[in-house]
Amino acid sequence: MSTAVHFGAGNIGRGFLGQLYWQSGWETVFVDVVDAVLAALNERGGYTLQIVDAQCQALAIDHVRAIHGRDPEAVAEAIASCDLASTAVGVRALPHIVKPLALGLARRAERSAEPLNVVVCENLLDAAHALREQVLGAAPPAARAFIAERVGFVSTVVSRMVPVVPEAVRARDPLYVAVEAYCTLPVDATAFVGGPPPIEGLLPVPNIAAHEERKLFCHNCGHGLCAYAGHQKGLTYVADAVAESSVRALVTGGLAETGQALIAKHGFDPAEHHAHVDDLLRRFANRSLGDTVARVGRDPIRKLGRHDRLVGAAQLCLDNGVQPRRIIEGVRAALAYDAPGDPEALRLQEMRRSRGLDAVLREVCGLRPDEDLWRLIREAME
Repeated sequence: MSTAVHFGAGNIGRGFLGQLYWQSGWETVFVDVVDAVLAALNERGGYTLQIVDAQCQALAIDHVRAIHGRDPEAVAEAIASCDLASTAVGVRALPHIVKPLALGLARRAERSAEPLNVVVCENLLDAAHALREQVLGAAPPAARAFIAERVGFVSTVVSRMVPVVPEAVRARDPLYVAVEAYCTLPVDATAFVGGPPPIEGLLPVPNIAAHEERKLFCHNCGHGLCAYAGHQKGLTYVADAVAESSVRALVTGGLAETGQALIAKHGFDPAEHHAHVDDLLRRFANRSLGDTVARVGRDPIRKLGRHDRLVGAAQLCLDNGVQPRRIIEGVRAALAYDAPGDPEALRLQEMRRSRGLDAVLREVCGLRPDEDLWRLIREAME
């Protein structure tokens, strides 16, 4: 049986990668630092994955074991002998896996020099390249040529929706995880050493950057439009927001705008892209996920950044000859987002009150007064 070592036994690890490995007949070795999760995985040898969609089902994921991330020797041994590695630890935790990964790759170089691919599932632009450079810097000099030539660091686009597990549920069962049925992981076909492994659900694509932009300016943008417009309507759940007529019109209009731009820039097949958008809208409407407007809209200062899901989407449209009228309506809603439980939302509103819209456009959105997008947003806010 082939073995995958996966860093991060959280919602994406157990709720996505673990399923891909299991349904492909592989063993999964999770690396994590949460004692309750590690103990439960090793005691049970698996976990139950709840698929929540029109037809809910429970999958019994087995052939699973776990290693403590603070045991670098055990982690290195696993990396030295596995068939594939992957990560989903979160951007802040990524530096913590660099040394054990480098140690394991050095040990692999000494013993067999068999190539290894590391599938990087992190919400960070060009995360695979960043991890590669950090691992090369931490590796012993004798192992660097092996890592540079025989280890593939593979970018991915994670689009599966995994809602936050309530603390009360987590306390009852540290392994509980619920996910939507969508189970496809686009991966950079050009980054593998020796070609992609036979993992069901992996979708090797030749231009991962195009799919990264589509995730940001289609999935994330549409989600954001749902959240910020839904908040203005006083709605709690994303499914309720996308079902409300004016919110749905905003979302479908905004995604039509970004769709034109993405097709123009990257050459996506129009029929395939429109089917992708229709599927996204269906997934947003999944009430069983229980996804909230507050979760999706959280941290509007980051999400209003120049290259992020709304301002970045509007600029993508302008760069490709599309007027982003509905996207700018979404930017206006995000600029007004004032959820009381969100410190960043409150900070955004205080900044608007005390320093004015121009300061927000400069410092939050990264725009300049001489840019067309600055003018369009200012006009929309008047």
